[in-house]
Amino acid sequence: MTIAHVFGRNLRDRVLRADLLAGAEAVEEGLLAAVKSDVPFIAESGRSLLRKGKGWRLRPLLVLLAARFGDPHAPGVAPAAVAAELTHLAALGHDSVCDAEAAAHPGPGSGVLGATSVAVLTGDFLFARASQIVAALGPDAVRAQTAAYGRMVTGQMLARTGPGEGCDPVAHHVEVAAARTGSLTGASGRLGALASGADARVCDALARYGERLGTALGLTDDVLGAATVDPPPTHPAPRRALRDARRRAHHARSALRDLPDCAAKDTLAELCDTVTARGAGT
Repeated sequence: MTIAHVFGRNLRDRVLRADLLAGAEAVEEGLLAAVKSDVPFIAESGRSLLRKGKGWRLRPLLVLLAARFGDPHAPGVAPAAVAAELTHLAALGHDSVCDAEAAAHPGPGSGVLGATSVAVLTGDFLFARASQIVAALGPDAVRAQTAAYGRMVTGQMLARTGPGEGCDPVAHHVEVAAARTGSLTGASGRLGALASGADARVCDALARYGERLGTALGLTDDVLGAATVDPPPTHPAPRRALRDARRRAHHARSALRDLPDCAAKDTLAELCDTVTARGAGT
């Protein structure tokens, strides 16, 4: 799923399309400013993470769409989108360390995270920048971002340790996807609504939507990623995971039910269909 997909011909509302493109440009400028550092290796590592994530930017997109239920041009909207993406990139930096250690020491619970590295330092640097931005948006935004990041770190640890004895592997995988992906997509929906001045009911609905959509996306991408490495999955676990992903995407759509009808709502609903379609036929 890419922002380019949403900005394609399927996005028929010209006003929404123009505003999203302008918002995306402002987000890119904000991201470039945020990764600047007087320490060369941190600056370069930050720019590298920006390039790695370019084209996806799902979380800023959710912020921008959620803001359509309030004032989409409120001054805090673009910074909220930048903060959401910086938080995601911070987690990517930490993930790269976990992945490298998992390759060096295969098997769950085979070791602890290694010493300070460029990836860890960059992740911490980006999270600090994101926190500075969110602090200006008010205490509710701070609570949403920090709670999401705490869950993301927990999800990273759960992914590394694997399911405990007697734990259903699929249930464990769902828990990991909800923590690693669902938490920040949910926070992105809330941050966009908060920054736009939307009421509490709208904030809660968009947070539920984002959490469910993100979990579905995380499950689907994990199964598809495994399918590109291994033979096509025939074990019931991947099929169960995809069924759960489809169910959560459906529930994400249902979270939009009571929101006002508008082009942004239609686009959010279409994102649910996109996630469902990704796993079709797998």
